Amino acid sequence: MKKIIPVIVAVILIILIGAAGFGAKLLEKYSYSKERADLTEYFGIAGENDVPIILQDEQIEEHAKIFDGICYFDMATVHKYFNDRFYEDKSENSLLYTTPDMVYANVIGTGTVTGYDADFVESGESYDYTISRYEGEALYIAVDFVKKYANFSYELFTEPNHMQIYTEWDRRQTASVTKDTQVRYQGGIKSDILTDVSAGDQVIILEEMETWTKVKTQDSVIGYVENKRLGEKTEEEPVPVTDYVEPEYPSNTRDYKINLGWHVIGGVGGNDTLEETVAKTKGLNVISPTWFTLTGNEGEFSSFATTSYVERAHEMGLEVWALVGNVDSVDVDLYTVLSKTSNRRRLILQLLAAVREYNLDGLNIDFENVSLDAGEPFIQFIRELSIPCRKYGIVLSVDNYVPMNHTDHYDRAEQGVVADYVIIMGYDEHYNGSDEAGSVASINFVESGIKNTVAEVPKEKVINALPFYTRIWETGADGISSQAVGMEMAQTYVSDHGIATRWDEVTCQNYGEFQDGDRLCQVWLEDAESITVKLNIMEKYEIAGVAAWRLGFETADIWDVIEEYMNEP
Repeated sequence: MKKIIPVIVAVILIILIGAAGFGAKLLEKYSYSKERADLTEYFGIAGENDVPIILQDEQIEEHAKIFDGICYFDMATVHKYFNDRFYEDKSENSLLYTTPDMVYANVIGTGTVTGYDADFVESGESYDYTISRYEGEALYIAVDFVKKYANFSYELFTEPNHMQIYTEWDRRQTASVTKDTQVRYQGGIKSDILTDVSAGDQVIILEEMETWTKVKTQDSVIGYVENKRLGEKTEEEPVPVTDYVEPEYPSNTRDYKINLGWHVIGGVGGNDTLEETVAKTKGLNVISPTWFTLTGNEGEFSSFATTSYVERAHEMGLEVWALVGNVDSVDVDLYTVLSKTSNRRRLILQLLAAVREYNLDGLNIDFENVSLDAGEPFIQFIRELSIPCRKYGIVLSVDNYVPMNHTDHYDRAEQGVVADYVIIMGYDEHYNGSDEAGSVASINFVESGIKNTVAEVPKEKVINALPFYTRIWETGADGISSQAVGMEMAQTYVSDHGIATRWDEVTCQNYGEFQDGDRLCQVWLEDAESITVKLNIMEKYEIAGVAAWRLGFETADIWDVIEEYMNEP
């Protein structure tokens, strides 16, 4: 018996130890973790002035900053989420915001704003905080100043820093916490604790699962709570912020179709060709002489304008929208001209002086090959120019090439707001320098340009420009070359070379070719038939009218089909 007792004791001890181990495993498996997450790491806070942003119900990658107790967004965040009309002029250390009738300028690092109206009359306003400031290369704008031009609400939290922003106020589900509990990083009792919530606290329901619910707390911590700790769910209708009212941009659009022709003028003497140039036109109501060309990086331009030309055009019932271009501005850097506020202002003042001197009805802005970095200055120039144009009834039209993947930075949508007409240059599908021969303006190319533009710009502001020219292509062992010729010269070329043309259903043009030794000569004709198809597409989209590049290159029958288009209701 004495020998058995130690064995029994050992067995009991083994059982007890096993039971204890099993119990410990059960306890480990079913007990709640007390580990707490580092909220600084959870929010991704980088430094004491860094402020992560929860937009609606998700944390975004952009962060705000706190400087001297004031919260700021960087410019990229402002443009992306709130309002992209803020403009930074680094060269003159200023932040600008443009409305339909004013330009407001803040000297970066100060709390003062100077306003400039259509006549450049100044007015001032001061704030009790620094409106904008640099942190390294990044420009930051005070959140409260951004709120002057955008509808959103925000709440700033500390310990640790983060902020909640709402730009939309849809109905949402909420629930009351029924018992003190924790919000965890993930749905599970072993997940780290993010924060504590008490009985009676309200949380926003984001996503319901079988035993856990994703919630957002009153201080905008997003995590998971057990379903059993949540009471009955209720619907909540947030009160939207409506302090900012988007201003109206009155337009100088006409209540009839526009029929515009560009009149290429290479010198003052070219103005004498007006009567000859328009003699065979029908339904033309706007002429755009190519008068003004940028000549300097501070906004200077040359001019071929004469009062006599305008008077004669008016006598013929034509409005004059003078073209302002840069095609021949060899030594001019468009970014330098447009990015600097003083240069833009000088250019605008000189253009307004020309409008008054020559009694112009409008301006046609034809800035081509705008580089990516000049895109924002370009649209800022259009905004600022639109202010006096709007006040004094000067029609402002802007020319745009069709390939939008190369010209998105022209910001057609904003042009459609601030300018009176957005003109599609519906040609140069294939151009001098193209790596293959092809049509100047196939029907798919033209329709794509119109369709994409009216998706961004009100159709009553869209004008499509037609080509009055054709390219003659030659492809040989030494490569591809082409020359642009008027319609009559193209027909002469076809006749002289005995080319048998055929209608091409793909381009909706008469196509012809012939072999000249080792060279393939090709032509996609622009003529009354091709122009008719293009006009039909324009009628389909109910746009504002037609333009033509260039007067003098057309045959007389073109005006018959344009007149028919103009007479369509």
